[in-house]
Amino acid sequence: MISDQIGIDLLRSFVAVCRQGSLNRVATQTGRTQSALSMQMRRLEDLLGRQLFTRTGRGVVPTPEGELFLGYATRMLALGDEAAARLRQADLSGGVRVGLAEEVATTALPEALGRLRRGYQEIRLDVVVEQCVALGKTWPEGDLDIMVVPTSVITADALTTWNVELQWVCATDYAFDETRPIDLVAFAAPCLWRRRMIETLADQGREHRVTFTSQSITALQAAIENGLGIGLLPPDAIRAGTMRALPASSAVPKPFAVQYGLFARDRRSAVVDCAISVLLEGLPIASRT
Repeated sequence: MISDQIGIDLLRSFVAVCRQGSLNRVATQTGRTQSALSMQMRRLEDLLGRQLFTRTGRGVVPTPEGELFLGYATRMLALGDEAAARLRQADLSGGVRVGLAEEVATTALPEALGRLRRGYQEIRLDVVVEQCVALGKTWPEGDLDIMVVPTSVITADALTTWNVELQWVCATDYAFDETRPIDLVAFAAPCLWRRRMIETLADQGREHRVTFTSQSITALQAAIENGLGIGLLPPDAIRAGTMRALPASSAVPKPFAVQYGLFARDRRSAVVDCAISVLLEGLPIASRT
């Protein structure tokens, strides 16, 4: 049977490539060569008898068949994680309070929290999503057990860190005029991304004006899609078909990365440790320490 030949590792690689949109990026994150990962994806296509990816100028995007299989692959992985979790610690109960920076709360972390909720149904999960600077200021108050924010907003040691790469993004049909001030779509102040964005443009001597602000990354995505300006987004927040990444030029600075960390209290319960292990599985592997 075909299902006997499609293992968990193959499914995880496929899902990672779909999310990242780049074989090279996933290969780097997982410590493999791009050719080995490419062969793995071709093997999956051969097993299914369908083309799962289309190559673009910036990487790969799933075909309609790939999108269909992505839904099944995601559910299969989630079900496996849920089953393993229930068998490992079926009697674990208690509460855990998690704080997530708004800009990372729409990517892999909600899926990890969903696995935690399904796998440990006796755990009481309280999640707060907030702008990163404001969230970081609450850490000394001790109201949260776990926090995921940029490392620059907390004066504490993170359990692990990783880099979030930010790309300059606009709508696919956006008419970018290098002779005019740049219209910016940005998080409302105070915001690390916003500050870095404006500092980078100022260093390059580029005139700009903020035309749209919001505390919601979903609202920023909608504003960019509808041509209100350009903004900074991580690769997994760039919507294929409606957005495009701008190459670095005299008009647009080079992309840059922001370091994030997972923070937890030194004294914590088994429930919090369980939540940490599940969250770690959902974090980007690149640059993790």
